[in-house]
Amino acid sequence: MIRVLLADDQDLVRAGLKTLLENDSRLNVVAEARTGREAVAKAREHVPDVILMDIRMPEMDGIEATRAIRGDPELRRVRVLILTTFNDDDEILEAIRLGAAGYLLKDTQGTDLRAAVHTVADGGHLLSPTVVGPVMDYVAAAPKPAPKDPRLDMLTERETAVLGRLAHGESNAEIATSLYISPATARTYVSRILTKMGVQSRTELAVIAHRSGLGDSGNA
Repeated sequence: MIRVLLADDQDLVRAGLKTLLENDSRLNVVAEARTGREAVAKAREHVPDVILMDIRMPEMDGIEATRAIRGDPELRRVRVLILTTFNDDDEILEAIRLGAAGYLLKDTQGTDLRAAVHTVADGGHLLSPTVVGPVMDYVAAAPKPAPKDPRLDMLTERETAVLGRLAHGESNAEIATSLYISPATARTYVSRILTKMGVQSRTELAVIAHRSGLGDSGNA
């Protein structure tokens, strides 16, 4: 069962999302929040698997709520999926930089949204097709690969192999298949790597891996 927290300031939107998600017997909405501040509090209370996070909310917006949640060591396993009507390049990039696992627009079809929650819960990442362009432009403008990050020396051979799969955007299930380990073991390795390297998200790990050359086809 995947435990979901809904964070949106509109009651009707939350009600619709809850009905839509719970059409899937594997999804369970465990809490709802009307503000970003309440989303952070409910996340700490319930520790859901996935948070569907709106951006424009009172008291604290979804970006700041994501920052607070991703920065809390007790919530390291909580995955944030931005779901909003706003297609703002700066907000897209900031949400991803802070460790959001995905960014979808509210015109996403119900079946696609349910599938997105499953993907994110399993450690994957995804973007709405309409927001891929700004992200790709950002990646294209990023500096060329830097020398190997010295923090990689702290990793075991197996952890380095897992990091290499992360660089290719693989979910925990895909890493497990690639390296012939269980999804639970893959998840444990990812958690250890996050701790050893002192970063908050898989996205940051993927960036480090790419800049150190682990994303090259020869290291796949």
